[in-house]
Amino acid sequence: MPKVPKKSSGKPEPAGSGQMNRDGGPPTSEAETSSSRPKLVFHCQQAQGSPTGVISGFTNVKELYQKIAECYDLKPSEILFCTLNTHKIDMAHLLGGQLGLDDFIFAHIKGRPKEIVDLEKVEDALGLTITDNGAGLAFIKGIKEGSVISKVSGISVGDHIEKINGKAVVGSRHYEVAKILKEIPKGAQFSLRLVEPQKSGFNEISAKGHGGRNSTISSGTKTLRLRAKGPATVDEMPDDVVTVAIVKINSLLEGFLGISDAELAQSIWETGTEAKNPSEFTSALANSDLQEFGFTEAFTFDLWGAISDAKQGRLKNAKEFDEAF
Repeated sequence: MPKVPKKSSGKPEPAGSGQMNRDGGPPTSEAETSSSRPKLVFHCQQAQGSPTGVISGFTNVKELYQKIAECYDLKPSEILFCTLNTHKIDMAHLLGGQLGLDDFIFAHIKGRPKEIVDLEKVEDALGLTITDNGAGLAFIKGIKEGSVISKVSGISVGDHIEKINGKAVVGSRHYEVAKILKEIPKGAQFSLRLVEPQKSGFNEISAKGHGGRNSTISSGTKTLRLRAKGPATVDEMPDDVVTVAIVKINSLLEGFLGISDAELAQSIWETGTEAKNPSEFTSALANSDLQEFGFTEAFTFDLWGAISDAKQGRLKNAKEFDEAF
């Protein structure tokens, strides 16, 4: 039986419910005391079926999961990932670092665990693309056709990777999980403990048909950008150049690291837009948090090539490279 969202979740605070002024005067509003928190309202459901909940007051993915959890009396760790405007396990609609102001959020909840044992790494690459939910849970975003993993029954897109060879990887970033899998020697056997999302017969709904959006910001050309560090911001929708560049960079990351991370791709793009040449770009990477990924010189030039092509308008359509890896 789906849990009914708490009625109190997501309701705007009454006027004057904020903190007291230092001079003892009347309390200030939340907007005045916490200008870093955009006062936006979003609607959500559990993907396997539930009443509609209302959430607000979050500035990053962890806080978003906390709000959804409070809404449905769940633990945040029970939420595997979220999709936007569809209840299906559709990685094309996966919630990343940006959230459209009219988007409807579907939370995919932990379901049945499954043990996959006696796997043999017959090739160097397993054929997995791994991402994480930004809150400590890595999961499978893609399985390459004809790969080692594609031939194993019981492994599906959307499955959370909980353990590798009996060792828990909960709390690890996706690139750390990918590194563990890459370091398994060719020819070795290994095991996986996975957790699949809950599933049920859930009828399609018109997610965007719900009203109640914040009336002060209702344009579909704006997004709420969720950041790992710092407050969320309301930005203009990325133009085609930025969107295509980020998709291209993300596809390169999938090929090099076996991970998908739109936020990481965005950070690389922003670093590249400030560089005038490959040398400056390489130096900027080396002097940023991005240096921990250990990008090779050849891969760095691939990244610069994508950034340069995007700046010059040579990347016209993301579909041109969707099947590259």
